[in-house]
Order: sequence, then C-alpha cells, then structure tokens
Amino acid sequence: MTEHLVEQFVDLFQNRIPPELTVFIISLFPILELRGGLIAAKLLGMNLVPAFIICYIGNMLPVPFILLFIRKIFQFLRDRRFWKKIIEKLEIRSKRKSATVKKYRGWGLLLFVAIPLPGTGGWTGALVAALADMRVRDATFIIAVGVLIAGLIMSGLSYGLPALLKIF
Repeated sequence: MTEHLVEQFVDLFQNRIPPELTVFIISLFPILELRGGLIAAKLLGMNLVPAFIICYIGNMLPVPFILLFIRKIFQFLRDRRFWKKIIEKLEIRSKRKSATVKKYRGWGLLLFVAIPLPGTGGWTGALVAALADMRVRDATFIIAVGVLIAGLIMSGLSYGLPALLKIF
C-alpha cells in the first residue's frame, strides 16, 4: 500500500517540482512519513545521505505540533458532526497502543516508532504520547531517536545494505 501511494505522489510531482521537495512533502504525510519519503527518493534517483536528511526533517517537523496541540484539536473537532466518529476511532486506536507505551514508557514509544510498519511512526507515536500524557520534551526526543532507527532500517531496505554501510 505504501509503495503504491508513493508511486502516485512521485508520478504527480515528477517534472513539476524538484525531487527534494517531492521527498520532503511525502515525508510530511501521516502513514507515508520517512518510509515513504525514502522509497520516493530511491525512485527519483536521489543519493541516500541528502534523501535521509530531507526525509528525517520532513517526518519530525509535525511531531512537536502534534504533541502540543492534538488534544485541543480533537476537543474542537469532536463537537463537529462530521469529525466526531473519526476522532473517536483515532482516540480508541491510539489509547489501545498507548497502554503499551504507558506500561513500558519511553522504551515502548521508542519501539513503536522505530519499527517501520504501517500505522507506526512519528505521527502515530506523537499521538500516542500525547494521549498517554508524556512530557513533550521527552516524547520528542524518544520519537526523534525512533524515527532515526526506522530511517536506518528503511535506508537499508530501500537503498540496500551496502549503500547504508558506505555512510558509516
């Protein structure tokens, strides 16, 4: 699913905006995040190091805002008929995931963000951390490390392990 969405974005933006901007935009999106950005970067023929940096920044940019404002946004949207059910579903799903995070605190959040699977990542990690009432500073740091780990895993998968090892 992720690969298909990424290919659609690449097709949409290719030859219209620079590849770096395409990768950055894809990395900002929930669900796609850094994972999708790295796939797009590979499809667009970008070098790994600049692609990784752009994807990382794009993925991390929304995190502090989610941590700071998501509860207020949910509270505001819950009063809107169209959004009420969507918000309730997001909260239920996130609260289920937040139980593990609460149990293992930082380690649970780190593992949740670091393992590059659909439904995990910086966006969902920030939502889970906010609903688990984690401190913004602590959650931001843990999510940043998790996104870094996920990025290294995805770099190896997208570009191949030899390309990743050349960096180190």
